[in-house]
Amino acid sequence: MNPNILLPMSPSILFVVGLAISSAMLSGLLFVFSNFAMKAFSNIPVESGVSSMQSINSAILNPGFFGLFSGTATGSLGVLVIALRHWEHPASSWIVAGALLCLIGCFLVTASINVPLNHQLDKVDPSAANAAEAWKDYLTRWQPWNHVRTIATLMAAAAYAVGALKMAGA
Repeated sequence: MNPNILLPMSPSILFVVGLAISSAMLSGLLFVFSNFAMKAFSNIPVESGVSSMQSINSAILNPGFFGLFSGTATGSLGVLVIALRHWEHPASSWIVAGALLCLIGCFLVTASINVPLNHQLDKVDPSAANAAEAWKDYLTRWQPWNHVRTIATLMAAAAYAVGALKMAGA
């Protein structure tokens, strides 16, 4: 193995690789909910499902998640501007695609749909008579958009990875 293999890696390539990794991490987190968590919550009594999701909505508001989520958004916005300014570079279209997938498919969807639904659910008394109806409405509306976020961040990770390879001349 060539010991100098990482020397050609510029900070900008490493930054795009970091965006690929952070996008993949977000996709994995969202995949958990799309794949089994929400199904599990819907299979337990309504009161338990509602209170479990309310607890998750509270617990996720922590520095680790905010760092990953907002860091990926901020980085995506930054590389979007740079890639558009250097559109002639072979990596630019891949980086723009990754950035738009992250910014629109994850962050815009989260801010405009999933978070407002979470806030609505947080106001539900899990033991109230209307909890079952509110929970069903939440699951019906929240889950499809979570699928969108999952797929968008996975596709963004792939686009960023291709962009990084193009930047490295591969």
